[in-house]
Formats: sequence, C-alpha cells, structure tokens
Amino acid sequence: MQGRHTTPELTEGPELGHAAPFAPVPETTARSKRDRQRVIRELVERESIGSQGDLVDRLNAQGFAVTQATVSRDIAELGLVKVPRSAGHVYVATEALVPSVAAIDGGAGSRGDERLTRILADIPVTLGRSGLTLVITGSPGTASVIAQAIDESSLTEQVGTLAGDNTLLVLFADEPRLLAWLDRFDRIRSTAREARPS
Repeated sequence: MQGRHTTPELTEGPELGHAAPFAPVPETTARSKRDRQRVIRELVERESIGSQGDLVDRLNAQGFAVTQATVSRDIAELGLVKVPRSAGHVYVATEALVPSVAAIDGGAGSRGDERLTRILADIPVTLGRSGLTLVITGSPGTASVIAQAIDESSLTEQVGTLAGDNTLLVLFADEPRLLAWLDRFDRIRSTAREARPS
C-alpha cells in the first residue's frame, strides 16, 4: 500500500488573511541619522576631510555602519561643500565659510550680500560670458551653494540662475541689467578677496 503524502494545512491565525498595519520607521533610525549627521558636522569642523571615503572610515570607526552612498546623501542634506585649503580640498559647512565680513566692508553692504561674500571668500570663482548669460565656475560641488547665495542676495537684475556641479549660469533679459549686475557682483567679489584666508 502506497503511503499518502499530505501537506499540512495553513490555518488562519489573527495575522493571516488580514493586512498588516503600516509600521512607522522606528524612532531609533531617525535618531541614528541625526546622530550620524551631528558627528559628520563635528568631524568636518575638527579635521581636514577631503573625500567621502575618509568620512566613511571615520564614521565606521565611531560605530556608524555606513556606505559611501549614505554619506553622499548626508553631505547633500547638510549642505557641505568642498573648498580649497592648505591641506587640499576639504569639506566645510556653508555657514562656517569665513566669519562675518561686516567689519571688512564697514557694514555698508547689504545684509543679504553677507552670505554670498562669505562663500566667495572661500570658493574662488571664474567668470565668463555668452550673450546675455554669465557663466560662473567654482570648485566641484559648489555651484548650487553659490546660486542660492546669489538668489538670496541683493542682486536682483538676473532673470534666474541655473546650477550644475561646479558651474552655474546667470541669465539676463537685456544688456543694461547684465552690466549693472556684473558691476555689483565684482564689488562683492572684491570684498570677498579681502576676507579670503591666507
């Protein structure tokens, strides 16, 4: 007599046959991200960190299991940019780029121009032109920071700004507005040169 092969039946318990309720992200995950980003800020303030790999190594040494992709997202969320220093290009927080320049320009500049001046003091830029478009080039990863500082400044003659990685375009409707903008930008950049760390 051939034995019968039976498959045990699945019985419905309280969880089977019902959709599981949505589980929110545990608070510890959010807290660990906050902690990780706080540590990243502390690291770039204290040390000269020039690559994402360096940051991954330091975080792993402090008990954060991270990948380069995670660190890359953190860098973007924290608004860190690479700027030239004596040790090479290093990450800094944009708000840490050169202390206030109010004393340098005698407080005559617009408050809205202070952030742009601080950024230009730490990120040397080159300026070019194509028709009614100015092309500003900085160091890698800085274009969006410079563009935002321009948009928040007292420079209002531009139609808009468009940022890539290290290059941004400043667009104008006509020649007089472009020239007026360029004159004022050159004055801000000149103040930034005086504030630049030696």
